[in-house]
Amino acid sequence: MIDIRLRRTIRFAPMALVPILLIASTFPGEFHVPLSYWLLGCASAAIFAVGDRAPLAASITLSALSVPMFAAQAWGVSELVPYLGAVALGEVALRSSRASRIFAAVVWAGALVLGSWLDHPDILWRWATVVSTALFVGLPLLLGLYVRSQRELAATYGQRAADAEARTATAETSARSAERTAVARELHDLVAHHMAAIVLRIGVARHVIGGVDPRVDEVFDDVHLTASDALADIRRLLAALRDPSLDEVPLVDPDAVRSEIFDAIDRTRRAGYEVKAHVDADISELDAISRLSLLRVVQEALTNVMKHAATASAVNLSIVRKGAGFSVRITNIGVKNSPPSGEGYGVVGMRERIALLGGQLATAATVDGWELDAWIPAAADAAPATPGHTL
Repeated sequence: MIDIRLRRTIRFAPMALVPILLIASTFPGEFHVPLSYWLLGCASAAIFAVGDRAPLAASITLSALSVPMFAAQAWGVSELVPYLGAVALGEVALRSSRASRIFAAVVWAGALVLGSWLDHPDILWRWATVVSTALFVGLPLLLGLYVRSQRELAATYGQRAADAEARTATAETSARSAERTAVARELHDLVAHHMAAIVLRIGVARHVIGGVDPRVDEVFDDVHLTASDALADIRRLLAALRDPSLDEVPLVDPDAVRSEIFDAIDRTRRAGYEVKAHVDADISELDAISRLSLLRVVQEALTNVMKHAATASAVNLSIVRKGAGFSVRITNIGVKNSPPSGEGYGVVGMRERIALLGGQLATAATVDGWELDAWIPAAADAAPATPGHTL
């Protein structure tokens, strides 16, 4: 904001400065600035004020207006007014292309030479004229080019800093994700297996010593339920540890997840694909982890469609209730290059996460396209102790 105000102040400063210079050069009875000089000076100030919109045109116009001012009989500080053309040349060097800089410099040099000739024809070919012309052309160009190089250098360093910050953030995110994955696997190996064994052994114990004191059965029921709930919580925790995006609370809401699914479908349609979708309205039966996994599967599959399938090809998507969970099937006809192998990082991650929930995900190439089949349990405790759902 301060930079913008400063630039505006500089641009409109000549509107106030030029009249002051002209008034300062007026001495009643001795010297007065001609009316034509006033008009040319004020016009130059006005053109400079709006010259940021077209620097080259402003520079050429100011150079043309400076010629009659150089030729006029001026005195004192009023002689500085025509040199607004030099300031305009510096702005061309700062903001315009090389060809524009050369053209503006030639026009301004021509204005200086022509003005000197009209004012004093006898001194045109003196070294002083050559030096002053080179000075008033070279200095604005050098100053403009210097400021331009400093801006470009600052922009380069700023971009490098932003890139470095982005790389650092990406590295931190990758490290956190890797750590989450490691913790999830450790929990799966060390805890989930033992909890499943406890649930199984309690069931065996109840069967072996059944018919004893009802209070013993009640204790077994309570331990079995507690262990089953703990196993379900561990499965949810595993999925959460493997997906940092669970911090996105709105996605846990069933309506938000459904909306996100249809947004992904709409994006695919806008990309030029014919998507036919059938989504079961009752996905609210899915728990938070399963709902998010369902959304990620749909997004990943549709992303693969846009990567590998030819535009305008047909895509069929269905999400329907199946047993204690939901079946997701996405097929595509018309693969432009090679069909996705199913071993990309996105698909592999989805497969592992759904396996932790007790579901399954499979991808395969068909004769004329590609398909994905998945089964996601409505809740972790609805999943069987051993995998084996039929897709």
